[in-house]
Amino acid sequence: MGNPPEITESTVEERRAYVKERFPCIADCDMCGLCKVFHGKDAETAYFDYIQGKRTFLEVSEDYKRI
Repeated sequence: MGNPPEITESTVEERRAYVKERFPCIADCDMCGLCKVFHGKDAETAYFDYIQGKRTFLEVSEDYKRI
């Protein structure tokens, strides 16, 4: 997987597709753990600000690195 699309050079649809591809739901929470990482949210909800172009992918990712 390449780098996330820059918010200034991509569309909402491109950013949404990137998040869905990067963090696919495998419908097995015990094996995956993404919902736990995103504090009970799915990836699209967690990265809403990035998808909408309000914050960069890295800025949103930093929210989920904190303990």
